[in-house]
Amino acid sequence: MIPFSPPRIDEETVKEVTEALMSGWITTGPRTKQFEKEITAYVGCETTVCVNSWTNGMQVLLDWWGIGAGDEVILPAYTYCASGNVVLHSGAKLILVDIDSKDFNASVTAIEKAMSPRTKAIVPVDIGGFPCDYDEIIQLAEEMRSTFQPNNELQQKLGRPIVIADAAHSFGALYGGQRVGRVADITVFSFHAVKNLTTAEGGAICFQLPDSFDHETIYKEFCVKILHGQSKDALAKTKKGAWKYDVVEPGFKCNMTDIQAAIGLVELRRYPSNLKRRAEIFELYTTAFSKCNWAELPVYKTPLKESSYHLYQIRIRDIDGATRDAIVESVAERGVAVNVHFQPLPLLTAYKRRDFNISDYPIALERYSNEISLPVYYDLTDDQVNTVIDAVVLAVEELT
Repeated sequence: MIPFSPPRIDEETVKEVTEALMSGWITTGPRTKQFEKEITAYVGCETTVCVNSWTNGMQVLLDWWGIGAGDEVILPAYTYCASGNVVLHSGAKLILVDIDSKDFNASVTAIEKAMSPRTKAIVPVDIGGFPCDYDEIIQLAEEMRSTFQPNNELQQKLGRPIVIADAAHSFGALYGGQRVGRVADITVFSFHAVKNLTTAEGGAICFQLPDSFDHETIYKEFCVKILHGQSKDALAKTKKGAWKYDVVEPGFKCNMTDIQAAIGLVELRRYPSNLKRRAEIFELYTTAFSKCNWAELPVYKTPLKESSYHLYQIRIRDIDGATRDAIVESVAERGVAVNVHFQPLPLLTAYKRRDFNISDYPIALERYSNEISLPVYYDLTDDQVNTVIDAVVLAVEELT
């Protein structure tokens, strides 16, 4: 069986993790701090805070920004449930919008129609690793300055809705020649096991707020917030006589460990070769499927944008969801694991119960109904890529 997205774990990873284990630092320590600095350098942002998951990082971020009851947060309907769940947990009103017909990302037109004086945040999602239309989205936020209603000093200082990139898929992607991570006001990455760069579980918050914000102060505030509101972490308490600490707020518990960071440091060192190989696999798929009149190929590189090559989302013309599901099963019977990304949120019970109706998001439904994600990862060989291609072609021709 060709798996869908196995992590790249080898002797180099094992060695780094073993050294972390034997060092005595298995929770937040020097490797986590080094990983944060190296992410900041790679992305080019002002500062980075590592956390134990994208979800918890985003939850802390919404809390820090003061988002809660009476506020509205705009999010595309086409995303994983984590994106919406954190907004619901914040107490804010979740505003879902449809996606653009040219890719799987939020429609700028739909975002504009959804905005109101209560909009506190816009959260574009880089589905598959392909960046959203950030220039247009940030411009929409700028146009809200005259009607924006801030709740606190942070919101007042920015003076408009904040743009937070859900970049769970797009570490290493490019927008206008810059890495995703320094394009939006704040960007949150995921380092889950199936992501391009993994720490098993984990994530990072990258800050690129205007110059009026003190990023060093923000970094210190977040280090407190992600450790129960405790004024010192374990590393700080190792100094002589420094055992005593305060709890300055009822914070969260989502700090990254040095074991996680050890994996991440290896992953980051070899990330350029990882991206290169993933791009090669995309090209192999595109060359093969461009010969098939039933295939609609994903957009992954334009003059403005370049994907992180996380998901190869092929679409099969003129089929419905039931046929797509049968094709997925047929491909699996041929020894290849494929996936579907994603079920739009209004299809899920938790969101139906909150009165979201998929009929309000026709493009999301249409694109979901015939989408299949193909395996893309560093260790996938050319022969295996050809096996994937053959399995998909045979399954489609058999069932359509």
